[in-house]
Amino acid sequence: MATIRKIRADMHETHLSEDLERYRQKALELGASNASIVRAEQIPVDERIPMKCQIPRCFGYGAGAQCPPNTMKPAELKDLLKKYEWAVFFIKDIPPEVIVRDKATIKERVAAYQQVYTIVSEIESAAFYDGHYLAFGFAAGSCRHSFCGQMPDCQAMKGDKCRFPLKSRPSMEGVGIDVYKMVALAGWDIYPIGSGAKAENIPKGTLAGIVIVQ
Repeated sequence: MATIRKIRADMHETHLSEDLERYRQKALELGASNASIVRAEQIPVDERIPMKCQIPRCFGYGAGAQCPPNTMKPAELKDLLKKYEWAVFFIKDIPPEVIVRDKATIKERVAAYQQVYTIVSEIESAAFYDGHYLAFGFAAGSCRHSFCGQMPDCQAMKGDKCRFPLKSRPSMEGVGIDVYKMVALAGWDIYPIGSGAKAENIPKGTLAGIVIVQ
C-alpha cells in the first residue's frame, strides 16, 4: 500500500487529475482491457435496466443482498451521482467460449467476473487511502454467484456477515447503469449476449466495472 494521504479540505482539487489517471492505469495493470476517466453526469442511469433482471427473471434476482430488488434503486443512484463529478470506468474482454453459459467453462467465467470485482475493490481502496473517502464502485454480474456459487445461500440475506465484505457489491446493471450504452459511448465494442447465445456467433464478451471517485 502506498503512503496514506492526509485528509485535506481541498481534496476536490489537490491531486485529483493525477489520481484519476493513476486509477485508470491501475485498472489496466490489474487486467482491464480498456479504461477511461468519465464525468459522473455522463453515467447513463435508466429505471428500465433492473427490470431486465426480473423480465425474464435472472437466476440472481432476489438471491443475494447485492442484487435487485435488494440493492440501490436507479432513482437513488441518480440523486447520489449529483454529488460526484468523476469516475473511472473500465471493461474486461472475455473470450466467446467463456462468456456463454456453458458448464465446460464455468470456472473461467467465474474467475473473469471475480477479476472485475477485484479491480473495482482495489481502485476503490486506493482512492479511499488517497483521501477520496467517499469513493464507491460497482462490478459486473451477481456477487452471490461469483463468490458464493458453491455455498447454500447469501449470508447477508439472513442478516449475517457477508463472506466477502470488501469485494461484494452491486453490479452496474443491478443499480440501473446502462452498461451497453456506456461502453458504446466510450467507443468500445460490446455485444448483447443472452442465455441462448452460441460462442461461434459472438466476436467477444465484455464485462464492465466502475468506481465513482470524487
